[in-house]
Amino acid sequence: MRHVSTFPRPIREIMTQWIPMQDGCRLAARIWLPADAEHDPVPAVLEYLPYRRRDGTTYRDSITQPWLAGHGYAAVRVDIRGTGDSDGIITDEYALPEQRDGVEVIEWLARQPWCSGNVGMWGISWGGINALQVAAMAPPALKAIIPMGFAHDRYGGDCHFMGGCLLEGNMSWGNTLFAGSSRPPDPAVVGPGWRGQWLARLESTQHPIAIWLAHQRRDDYWKPGSVCEDYSRIKAAVYAVSGWHDSYSRNVLPLIAGLRAPRKALIGPWAHSWPHIASPGPAIGFLQEALRWWDHWLKGIDTGVMDEPMLRVWMGEWTPPRRQVAQWPGRWVQEAAWPAAQRPAARFRLTDAGLRQTGAASASDVPVECPQTVGLAAGYQCSYGLGPDLSDDQRGDDSQSRCFDSEALREAAEILGEPAVELEVSSDKPQALLAVRLCDVAPDGASLRVSYGLLNLSHRDSDAEPSPLEPGRRYFVRVVLCGIAHRFAEGHRIRLAVSTAYWPIAWPSPQAATVILHCRASALLLPVRPADEAGDRSLPGFAEPEGAMPAAMIETRQRHGGRPSDRIETDEENGEVVLVRDRDRGAWRASDTDVDYDSAGELRFAVKPGDPLAARQEFTLTTTVGRDGWRTRTVAFSSLTATKSMFLLRAKLEAYDGAERIFGRSWNVAVERDNI
Repeated sequence: MRHVSTFPRPIREIMTQWIPMQDGCRLAARIWLPADAEHDPVPAVLEYLPYRRRDGTTYRDSITQPWLAGHGYAAVRVDIRGTGDSDGIITDEYALPEQRDGVEVIEWLARQPWCSGNVGMWGISWGGINALQVAAMAPPALKAIIPMGFAHDRYGGDCHFMGGCLLEGNMSWGNTLFAGSSRPPDPAVVGPGWRGQWLARLESTQHPIAIWLAHQRRDDYWKPGSVCEDYSRIKAAVYAVSGWHDSYSRNVLPLIAGLRAPRKALIGPWAHSWPHIASPGPAIGFLQEALRWWDHWLKGIDTGVMDEPMLRVWMGEWTPPRRQVAQWPGRWVQEAAWPAAQRPAARFRLTDAGLRQTGAASASDVPVECPQTVGLAAGYQCSYGLGPDLSDDQRGDDSQSRCFDSEALREAAEILGEPAVELEVSSDKPQALLAVRLCDVAPDGASLRVSYGLLNLSHRDSDAEPSPLEPGRRYFVRVVLCGIAHRFAEGHRIRLAVSTAYWPIAWPSPQAATVILHCRASALLLPVRPADEAGDRSLPGFAEPEGAMPAAMIETRQRHGGRPSDRIETDEENGEVVLVRDRDRGAWRASDTDVDYDSAGELRFAVKPGDPLAARQEFTLTTTVGRDGWRTRTVAFSSLTATKSMFLLRAKLEAYDGAERIFGRSWNVAVERDNI
C-alpha cells in the first residue's frame, strides 16, 4: 500500500465531539474533515461501531478516515451507545435503539455548518450491517451507503445460524462481544466519573450467547434487524462489498437481487477486511473506488461509476489448498445485472459412478454416517486473513464423507452464483444435519474447498417452524451453498462431498444419525457462467491500494508464537479431539491517544468421533486497556455444552481496576434445544 501525507484539501481532526441524543445521552465521535469545511461545506460519511474509536480501530481509522477527509469529506467515527466513550448501556447487537440513535446522528451531521447536508454510511461487519439497518429507516439526509462484509438476514446470514445449524461463530463472536462490551470508557475523555460509568456497564451485562440461544428458529427477535424482510424500505444507493473468503459474502448476491434502490456490488478474493488492506490479495485501491461512489451520490459529480456493470467479482482459480494464501489467482469479471437472465444451471446427477450429466448410470441408495470430527480442515467459519485461517486440503474430510466426483474435465468450466444440491433423503433419527462441500480436485488428488452449505434437516421446509424428521420417511430437500465465482481447470474434477457432521463450524445433532441419500432423485446444480472475454476485458482496472499515513503503534508485547495458530490435541484414553485456536493479538500503544491495548485468549473446540454429546466449545479472552496511572483488565470466559435436550452455557466475567477486582459475575444458563 502507498501511504500519503498530503491531500487535495488540508485536514483537521476533532478527537472527541459529543453528539447529543434526544433522551439526554451523548455519543462520542471522532471527526476528520477539511480544514476549511466551515467555509466550504462537505458531505459527511459515518462509520458507526462499538469497537472503541480511540484504541480498538485507531490504526485502521488512521489509514482510511484522514484520506477520505483530505478528498473533501467529513469522515466520522461514532462509538455506539454504551461502548467506547459514549454514554448509556448496550444490551445486544443491532438493537432498535442503536438504529434510532444512528438516525439521530445522521440528522445531527446534516445540520452542522461544515456539512453540505448530504450523508453517507460505510463500514465492515457491524458497520456494514447497521448501515443497511439505518438505511432501512430512510433518514432523508442519507443518500448512499457502502456496506462491507455484512448480513442482510440476521438469522441466516450472520454468524449465528446457517441452514438452521448453530454456527461456531455464535461462540467465537459471542464471547468476543461479551468481553468487548465490558470495557471501560477512557477517563481522559469522560473525566473522573469513568469508573461509575464502567460499573454501570458491568452491572447491566447480559450474555449475548444466552440471548441468541433463546431464539434458535427465525422468530420475531431476528426480523427487525433483517433488511431482507422488506428491501423496499431502503431508498439510499447501495454499493455492497465483500470477499469470497469472508463468510458474509453469501449475503451479497441475494441483497442486490432483492434491492430496488440504485445498487452495485463488488466481491474480491478477500477475507473479512477492507479491500485496500485485505488478504488474500490482490488488494485494490478501494478508497479511490469509494471516492468515485461518494462523489457521484453525495456531490453530484458524474464519475461514471453507475455506467459500469452492476456486479464485479473475482473469478478465482485453482491454488494448492493451504491455510494461508497471499495472492489468490484469478481475474476480474463482470455482470451487467443480477441475477443474470436466461442462464440455466448445469445439472449433475448423483450416480454410482459419481457426478454425471449425460449417459446411463445406476444410482443407488447411499448411507451417510460420519465421525463427528469431519470438518477439522474447514478453517475458521469467518476468515480474517490475519494468519493461517483458511480451509486446508480437504482430502482428510473427504475420506470420511460420501463423495461424488465428475470425470476429468475436457475443458475449463466457470461458475458464478449459488450452487445448490437437490436431495431425496431419509434418516434413522428425528434430528440430523447435512454438510455439503463443493471441491476442486486436482490431478494429484489435492482437494480445494470452493464452497459449502449446511442444512439442519428439521429446517427443511422452514427456519421459522422447524419440525423433526419421521425416521425412515423420504423427504426432498434443497441445500443452497455459499455464492462463489470459480474456474475449474481442464483435467480437474468437480467433487460433491456430503457429511452428517461439520465440526466445529456446525453444532452436532443430538444423536449420530445415518442419512440415506436416494441418489436417483438427487442432483448438484452449478451456476455455470458462459465465457464473456470481451466484456471482462472492457472492465476498467482498479488503482493501487492507497491510504493515509498510519498512526504510530508501539508494540509493547509480541504475540505468543508470533501469529495466530491452530493445533489439534488428542486424548488417546477417552478419544477426545480438541481443536485449539490461539487468539493472542499482542499488545500495542496507540501514539495518538497514548492508550495501551493488550488482548489474548484461547478457543477450544472438543468432540469425540462417535459421541455428538461430547461436543464442547470454550473461549477465554483477557483484555487490558490503560496507560500510565490508569490500567484496567477484563477476563471473559464462556463454555457451551449440550445434552440430548438442553444447551448448557457457563460463563464468567471479572473486571479489575489496577490490582483491585471491582466486579465478578457467573452465568449458568440452560436452554432447551429447539430442533437443533
